[in-house]
Amino acid sequence: MYLSEMNYLQVENYLKEKDTIIIPVGSLENHGKHMPLGTDTLIPDKIASYINSRSDVLIAPAINYGATDDLVGFPGTISIGTEGLIQLLKSICDQFYHYGFRHFMILNGHGGNSAAINTVGMHLYRKGAYLAVLNWWLMAGQINPAWAGGHGGGEETAGVMAVNPDLIKTEYLELGEGIQNDVSEELPSGAWTNVVYKNVNVVIPREIRSITDNGWLSHSFKNDPPTKATAEWGKEMLETVADYIVDFEKVFSKTKLPEKP
Repeated sequence: MYLSEMNYLQVENYLKEKDTIIIPVGSLENHGKHMPLGTDTLIPDKIASYINSRSDVLIAPAINYGATDDLVGFPGTISIGTEGLIQLLKSICDQFYHYGFRHFMILNGHGGNSAAINTVGMHLYRKGAYLAVLNWWLMAGQINPAWAGGHGGGEETAGVMAVNPDLIKTEYLELGEGIQNDVSEELPSGAWTNVVYKNVNVVIPREIRSITDNGWLSHSFKNDPPTKATAEWGKEMLETVADYIVDFEKVFSKTKLPEKP
């Protein structure tokens, strides 16, 4: 059930039976020339639509902005930062808590949001509630390792194709990532903002634009080129993740709440 389509009486009745709510959280950020800026919100929204057709759990409107500081510089990328997302999520969740919600599920579409979401989860825990973090792309790769992928790679490209294949700019699929060893040739670029030295990954925080002129980063996933993505794969993957979440919610909603300190 979509919260935005209900009136307050329906919410009151819902809370008599259940105290669980799903909040999709995404971002507006570059995913390479072949993918839309809204990828990290479009995919959780699509998963939420599958959940809505399979479950009576309440689904809040998606949060479209996230913590994506490292991708700022590509036009259209908008970051509210970790602190901004913490404050936004905390305000929203505290309002839901005030009305009686106690089991929160964040359907997350962007890895950079994780620090903020985890912080809010601890905040809710100390109030006597639980927050479950559902990172869809990690879940998909755990359900089926063949689906695992990186930023702008086949996994996410297939996910967007499941939403609308016309959103993928196919003329750029063969472009490549344009990875540069921006720190030094002795410290080649690895996954995201890692560099690799003696086969060990070391994080050096910096803007992604210094690593790639494209903004697509999946080279650490050797079997995840966007060229292999299909709408059929995307639909199967997102529906499978939705089925998992529906099953998880039934168990999660029955958990005994933590005691307040």
